[in-house]
Amino acid sequence: MNIQWYPGHMTKARRMMQENIKLIDLIVELVDARAPLSSRNPDIDDLGRGKARLILLNKADLASECWNDRWTDWFLRRGFSAVRLDSRNRAGMKSVQNVIREACREKTERDQKRGIKNRPIRAMVVGIPNVGKSTFINSFAGKACAKTGNRPGVTKGAQWIRLNRQVELLDTPGILWPKFDDPEVGIRLAILGSVNDEILNLQELAGRLGSFLQEYFPGSLEERYQTAVPPEPERMLRKIAEVRGCLSRGGEPDVERAASLLLDDFRSGRLGKITLEFPPEGEYDKSRKD
Repeated sequence: MNIQWYPGHMTKARRMMQENIKLIDLIVELVDARAPLSSRNPDIDDLGRGKARLILLNKADLASECWNDRWTDWFLRRGFSAVRLDSRNRAGMKSVQNVIREACREKTERDQKRGIKNRPIRAMVVGIPNVGKSTFINSFAGKACAKTGNRPGVTKGAQWIRLNRQVELLDTPGILWPKFDDPEVGIRLAILGSVNDEILNLQELAGRLGSFLQEYFPGSLEERYQTAVPPEPERMLRKIAEVRGCLSRGGEPDVERAASLLLDDFRSGRLGKITLEFPPEGEYDKSRKD
């Protein structure tokens, strides 16, 4: 299953980010805590070379707690500031403000030595489509500043948002990169909802998700659908269709509707706290879910 999605507006968005990077002190990169590495745009590392960096593991409330800890540790050991976050919950925003100040402390001290006082930190908020950038900005600001939606591609242009006297944010559109070198990255992003569903084979995608869940999060499907679920992808979707009443006019299980249902249940967290990928170094036991 080879997934690629790079609509034309993403090229324009990347060019805009390049033009604005000289104005930026800090890059705040949102990743999806359920797939933190796959949801990192590799172009951001080139774009942000020499800039302070903050990784926000967003949607951490939907990911396995033990893997949230391990992924946070993984980023910290590579020199990033890293914070786990549920951007819909304002309770964690104070810690983000503190980390932003700490990440830019050297820059602020240099400004003060030059006699520049009260200049706000300018941060560019970046991330792939549907990772929650606009929701984060609205929660951080405490008001509706950015347009949100539960689908990729809601933010089309950039806008500066003055949060307070200390911080200004540049909201940017969600962008992917032209080619996924690893097909598994494209599959994970599609499962997360960061790729337009209209270009996908949802049955195959849902089958891949179901097989992953049965290997690494056994019991999650049975608990959600209250029945034994066969391991084979097609039989799995037929069983889900039957128990959820997804039937065609002739009474046959509608596997297409079942596929959409399974993906939606995962994306909304109704299958439980699930992490789709694990740190690549091999120092963690993937069989542990605690």
